[in-house]
Amino acid sequence: MALATPYLMFVGDAPDQLAAKVAIGVVHWRPDWCVGQLRLAGCKADLGIPDMTIADAVKAGCKTMVIGVANRGGVIPDNWVGVIVEAIEAGMDVAAGLHRRLRDVPAIAEAAARHGRTLTDARHPSRDFDVASGQARAGRRILTVGTDVSVGKMFTSLAIEREMTARGMNADFRATGQTGIFIAGDGASVDAVVADFIAGAAEWLTPANDPDHWDVVEGQGSLFHASYSGVTLGLIHGSRPHALVLCHDAARREMRGTPGVPVPTLEDCIAVNERMARMFEPDATVVGVSVNTSSMDDARAQAYLAETAGRLGLPVVDAVRTGVAPIVDAIEKL
Repeated sequence: MALATPYLMFVGDAPDQLAAKVAIGVVHWRPDWCVGQLRLAGCKADLGIPDMTIADAVKAGCKTMVIGVANRGGVIPDNWVGVIVEAIEAGMDVAAGLHRRLRDVPAIAEAAARHGRTLTDARHPSRDFDVASGQARAGRRILTVGTDVSVGKMFTSLAIEREMTARGMNADFRATGQTGIFIAGDGASVDAVVADFIAGAAEWLTPANDPDHWDVVEGQGSLFHASYSGVTLGLIHGSRPHALVLCHDAARREMRGTPGVPVPTLEDCIAVNERMARMFEPDATVVGVSVNTSSMDDARAQAYLAETAGRLGLPVVDAVRTGVAPIVDAIEKL
């Protein structure tokens, strides 16, 4: 799926900043695409960009209204429908990453058909994928993997792409989740792909390319998470990464959503992820570790990163606090 830019970010009646985390992520990484925000009465979130009506957004050149709210159950409330229809009637496409599809709401689907506008349900793939071929292909690839879910794989991938392009390297971020798709403008939400075709979707997302080109693939799940390990393995085998970056949350003690299951050691994660990647890319290696140290003060975080780097013999960074330059240094040496 591909999205037309620039965006009007719809924040709706989000009760707090956390509910607008999708929109916040898009504004952080693609501020030049985010022209304004549309907030309904009672909205408690603010993206820090101009408030606009739909008419204002059309005059400003917005092409797509992005639903940037993650609400309970991923629903489309009745009080949103009229606003979405208004955007369609004004000439904008609409994109959402909710569980409920835009096209499953009759008023929205009818308006889109009548006005020839595109509805993008980023959580739901809009095309079929083949099973993976397992064949080698030109170009090089980086995949972020995790000790657990929600440990910063998307943020780290985007930070790596930004650092690589700033150095003049040939690199592109490849989105595999709905927020990443809004940030990249295209991609495939692999957690909604039928299991047999996840690796094939990853192959499609990272086709043969120039020898010096790097695809920076957004990771999903964790090989160590009972609920989501299959998505991770499909991404590893389909993308055939030459380099892996392990992501971790320093405060996490149990796997998210599975109480009583401890987070594995970094050493175990490095060994297992490399073993799985080397099934098809024999020289695949973990080139660095990206740690979320937001639970620590600066002094403690710096000590943690230094101790971990010394123990593992790898660059260890916090993509927010320190940036990812040492990891990109390692990638440049491959």
